[in-house]
Amino acid sequence: MNYTDLVGVVKVGDRVQVNTTAVDLGLGTGGWHIVTAKLDAGGRQIVNPGPGHIIKLRYTPHQHSVLACEEEASAHHEILHGAQSLGGAPVVVGQLHSQLAPVVLGALDAAEASHSEQPRIAYVMTDSAALPLAMSDQVRILKSRGLICGTVTVGQAFGGDLEAVNLFSGLVAAKEVLKSDIIVVCQGPGNVGTDTALGFGGMDQAVGVNAVAALDGNPVAVVRVSFADPRPRHRGISHHTVTALCRGALARAVVPLPAELPEDENMRSALALISSKHKLERVQTVGLLERLRASGIPMFSMGRSLDDDPWFFTTAACAGIVAFRLLKRDESA
Repeated sequence: MNYTDLVGVVKVGDRVQVNTTAVDLGLGTGGWHIVTAKLDAGGRQIVNPGPGHIIKLRYTPHQHSVLACEEEASAHHEILHGAQSLGGAPVVVGQLHSQLAPVVLGALDAAEASHSEQPRIAYVMTDSAALPLAMSDQVRILKSRGLICGTVTVGQAFGGDLEAVNLFSGLVAAKEVLKSDIIVVCQGPGNVGTDTALGFGGMDQAVGVNAVAALDGNPVAVVRVSFADPRPRHRGISHHTVTALCRGALARAVVPLPAELPEDENMRSALALISSKHKLERVQTVGLLERLRASGIPMFSMGRSLDDDPWFFTTAACAGIVAFRLLKRDESA
């Protein structure tokens, strides 16, 4: 794999240097050799300078400059100069990158069901997993079909339509520059987990909920649900969701769930914890799985497809549905 933002365009016959770590370790996500440099005939690196003066991947061998949307040279500097509020915009905060497509499809499904115009949906990618946006097949498909209006990469993540210095300014840029109606924020591909209480990438959700609330947005939290995951800690409602929302999130979020979701004692215990801090909202999902399937967008999470783990994807879609409902409530207020 070659990231043109870092290396530039390469062609057959070019000399390159590659990092083989992912293949050597047999990683599931990103299991390819990655080009780290393009070399000239003498074996020296060919530098591919970027625009702007903000450095991403700072103080690493792959640091590079980007034109951040906030900096003075940006065409968006004036718009963002004093912007500090999301103005009540619904922001869906996910835990896994695989939740992105069903969230977007859920919002679009709700718009179609109410005979409304397609909302403008922006994706803000954080830097707690993959850093290059180009790693995401989902983003490529959603953009090519016109289902999202643009992307923002924040912190050390890079490659979005807009580059932002941090999550707060990135959220505001999604609202003010991309003119989004709904924002989806979550990490990129390659979630990290360690089987410890706090050591997982999905704690990013708590940071997102807090940031959205601080900026006068309306946070909608995606619940990670699975009845196909063989690991007990992730069956039903994942402990990652409970921990992020009940330990890390300091602000109150709307937490959508399918009305038909099967419940057992563990599920009820998790719901009791979440509902003590957040607002649960049930969504009727009759026919939703079939409509997700009909989209033709490939959806996988942890190697499991839409049919392997349907509640994972329908629960994520519920967050998109609720975000659209909040948008319409705000418009009619």
